[in-house]
Amino acid sequence: MASVIAVCTSRKKGIKKQDVTEATLKEDYGIIDDAHAGADGHRQVSLLAMTSIDKMRRMGADVGPGDFAENLTVEGIELFTLPIGTLLSVGPDVTLEVTQIGKECHDRCAIFKQLGTCVMPLEGIFTRVLKGGRVRAGDKLMVSRKE
Repeated sequence: MASVIAVCTSRKKGIKKQDVTEATLKEDYGIIDDAHAGADGHRQVSLLAMTSIDKMRRMGADVGPGDFAENLTVEGIELFTLPIGTLLSVGPDVTLEVTQIGKECHDRCAIFKQLGTCVMPLEGIFTRVLKGGRVRAGDKLMVSRKE
């Protein structure tokens, strides 16, 4: 079963996020106190799998949860294989909808500059918050298809 291993936020865009262990997600807004909250509507919360971070570690990067500016680091699921529109239940309250797989990387991050590649543009996913609530490290993540 998939689960959240880190909940990460930052006050500015374009920097690593810090693991805050838990956060409040607001419907159609994002994570309260995160720089990406209220963004263009379809990239409110970002997720990256620990397997993607481990892939970069094997290439020599000293990285961990939040270093790719993802909000939720998860394990037990290949996020980038989920179709757009997939619903994710996180913990007892939160529902997210997958809106984008990967992203265009306008400014090459420090990881890309060091290794010549980065996983977030290919394997990170973006979601919008359909139902808000608290999310904590350790929460279960369940996948369902939009009807």
